[in-house]
Amino acid sequence: MAGKFMRAVLIHGYGGGAAALKHVEVPVPVPRKDEVLIKVEATSLNPLDWKIQKGVIRPFMPSKFPFIPATDVAGEVVKVGSHVNNFKAGDKVVAMLRISTGGGLAEFVVAKESWIVNRPAEVSAVEAAGLPIAGITAYQALTQSAGIKLDGSGKPTNILITAASGGVGHYAVQLAKLGNSHVTATCGARNIEFLKSLGADEVLDYKTPDGAALKSPSGRKYDAIIHCAITGISWSTFEPNLSENGKVIDITPGFSTFVTFAVKKLTFSKKQLVPLFSTPKSEYLEILVKLVKEGKLKTVVDSKQPLSKAEDAWTKSMDGHATGKVIVEP
Repeated sequence: MAGKFMRAVLIHGYGGGAAALKHVEVPVPVPRKDEVLIKVEATSLNPLDWKIQKGVIRPFMPSKFPFIPATDVAGEVVKVGSHVNNFKAGDKVVAMLRISTGGGLAEFVVAKESWIVNRPAEVSAVEAAGLPIAGITAYQALTQSAGIKLDGSGKPTNILITAASGGVGHYAVQLAKLGNSHVTATCGARNIEFLKSLGADEVLDYKTPDGAALKSPSGRKYDAIIHCAITGISWSTFEPNLSENGKVIDITPGFSTFVTFAVKKLTFSKKQLVPLFSTPKSEYLEILVKLVKEGKLKTVVDSKQPLSKAEDAWTKSMDGHATGKVIVEP
């Protein structure tokens, strides 16, 4: 691919939303010795992508401009670096890209071998592309922070998932049900039946009084709350709904999260607020791909757009009301 050019979408600085995305032709990247060159078949967008554009993580990310956004891709291996042993040209894969360098909104990307997983024929590129950030975040929140065993061998647990129809939330509902949990979910009225179809036992419209108060229709107290909503919910709303040793796992922690976390630790409170920072690991991604292959987990696609209309996908993601994942295809 040396000397070849590809279509890509760039941002040249902070801010501007979808209007700031620029369609360009740039050289196809060359894989280093521990990297793989992938022809992209599907890319999924995450709130992290437009938050980086907004400057939420500045000055750490991106590492430099111009910057090609998106980190979750699925496609076919085209070329491998000299030290790559586990992949070869023609392999179908799903990959996580470095957050600091991105690269997903393009026809080709390079990814480190250690962040790539084989994709079986039973798992489509679109299904796989949705998994890395959203799926791994849901997996870690449930299995590590909430202690859920996905084989169903753990004790019955009451779980609440806020913003459950979104990217992380819709995976969390499905994974929690695999783990012998009673799941209460919050969403907008239009997604109530959708979440029931994913296995949610109780669904709350967040705009109703009971939904805003997070009250279980059956009067249950929650052993864990997976807080996926971008909009803030105060500790005073969470606390009365928690069981004696319940915890809130906040996947988008802000300053107030860390203040409450510290206060609860210092006062030895049995009820805890836990900030979660997802750690991308290929072993987690392998587990999720296997569950998709077995039909135990599915990626729900809100919408698909071609790379030429990446702005539409960006706008949809920024809107915050996508049901499942927003996908871009070259």
